[in-house]
Amino acid sequence: MAIFNKRSDVNYYEIGVFTSEWQPIPFVSSYKVMKIDYLTSVKFDVYITEANSLAAEYICSISKLQGDTYNKSMVASKICSRFK
Repeated sequence: MAIFNKRSDVNYYEIGVFTSEWQPIPFVSSYKVMKIDYLTSVKFDVYITEANSLAAEYICSISKLQGDTYNKSMVASKICSRFK
């Protein structure tokens, strides 16, 4: 999978794998939270057991917000792709 960071206010993204009912599925990857600088991309592999592969429906990136929330509003995002 690859993630491209278009958000200048976010540098960290968390990866998650979910069922069709949005229940989390255990998986292995190099990092579950990764630093991705603005306007850069990162490619990574996600490994799921064969038993869990039948239930896996979505893989998602969730923006991890940090910083001063006094001065500006912050919006977290969750972007998901469906497995074929």
